[in-house]
Amino acid sequence: MSQLLNRRFSHIVVFSGAGMSADSGIPTFRSGSNGLWGEFDPRQLATPGAWARDKETVWGWYEWRRGHVMAAQPNPGHVAVARLQREFGAQVVTQNVDDLHERAGVEGALHLHGSLFAARCDRCGARADLDDPPLEAQRRLTPPTCAACGKGSIRPGVVWFGEQLDDEVVNAATRRIARCDLLLIVGTSGVVYPAAGLVGLSPKDAVIVEINPQSGEVAAQVNHRWQTTAALGLPILADRLAEAASGDRQAGLRPSADA
Repeated sequence: MSQLLNRRFSHIVVFSGAGMSADSGIPTFRSGSNGLWGEFDPRQLATPGAWARDKETVWGWYEWRRGHVMAAQPNPGHVAVARLQREFGAQVVTQNVDDLHERAGVEGALHLHGSLFAARCDRCGARADLDDPPLEAQRRLTPPTCAACGKGSIRPGVVWFGEQLDDEVVNAATRRIARCDLLLIVGTSGVVYPAAGLVGLSPKDAVIVEINPQSGEVAAQVNHRWQTTAALGLPILADRLAEAASGDRQAGLRPSADA
């Protein structure tokens, strides 16, 4: 950690995964679900094939997930990322489909795997506004019919297993990571491709920090591995970077946020 304080950073990127939201009570795919959905393998529901076979079950599961996220709150890790953006111009690339980064105050986060809050028609692709999900989870729900074309069903706005990531989002994420000088890899196992492969695009001289309770399989050139949660580690890291920047200002140096 002390090495981080010997260098000023002008292009910070936070690359977050499901562990980022775990402290907000959002279960990861690896931890599975519970209660009504405990018997289901999430990876079997998050596919185009599952949607084609049984829209009602898939839609019921995603509406349960959306309601679960809406009831959750950003944790101190999300708040710390928003602080890094305010004070240092940090940018966010996330694998998460929740909106907790945004509710913490982050702007312009790139969602590689889409969002639970960006539903669209499975036929014409038109975006759809959704009512709040049912207060009580239901095993099967009929998805709304598209108001634009009147033929398609409204599907979750996420990227399912077997689907391609959005090229525009991937290209924007690539540009961010390719010019970073500090890459914070937070709460991701590093095994979901192609998104996980983006971390290897960081410059050779960039400092890469992994924050995760379990060591992941991210880029081999990671400089620092910190086995802690996002909620615990990121506020400390933000404090340390702020202290270092304050020292620079007192010494008459130009702060990182203006570099």
